[in-house]
Amino acid sequence: MNRSELIEKIRERRSFLCVGLDTDLAKVPAKFLRAEDPVFEFNKAVIDATRDYCVAYKPNLAFYECLGKKGWESFEKTIEYIGNSHFTIADAKRGDIGNTSSYYAKTFFEVMGCDSVTIAPYMGRDSVEPFLKFDGKWAIVLALTSNEGAFDFQFQQLGLGEERLFEKVLKKTASWGNDGNLMFVVGATRPEMLTDIRKIVPDH
Repeated sequence: MNRSELIEKIRERRSFLCVGLDTDLAKVPAKFLRAEDPVFEFNKAVIDATRDYCVAYKPNLAFYECLGKKGWESFEKTIEYIGNSHFTIADAKRGDIGNTSSYYAKTFFEVMGCDSVTIAPYMGRDSVEPFLKFDGKWAIVLALTSNEGAFDFQFQQLGLGEERLFEKVLKKTASWGNDGNLMFVVGATRPEMLTDIRKIVPDH
């Protein structure tokens, strides 16, 4: 899904809502556990209930990978069921170099058919670039996260009076792609930071 198509979906539904599909079998209602594929059946029910109100779905890969082959099948069926009517985010937080990164991109974009994948940029440009080579696909780079550990590195100033690390990540990463293939993860618990972030990447 390209930028203009995504914007059209947002305007059409008058919504920015993204529904997370972090399906934990320990929390799924009992009625779904009797199904052949409880994860997919639960996801299907969530999708059916929210399809008219959201523009995106975001399955977190950890909840699928831990189930092995069956989890990957649930993930694949979920993406297929969502179809092309919504933006899909593979929340995989990949971040490696060379052929490894290229194959991660191929996995989620070509094999699984996702619109985007979350990327950790710590290893630099060559860990992100392979995800930027697919038309109509997006790299969503971790810039400022909402966890307590974010203060360990992300808010650290690089020198006296200089920018913070997350600001450096935003500026540097933005130069690798464009506003048609690159987005950023900014933790929703830090709304006060959005003004500063918008100044750095106003169009992403």
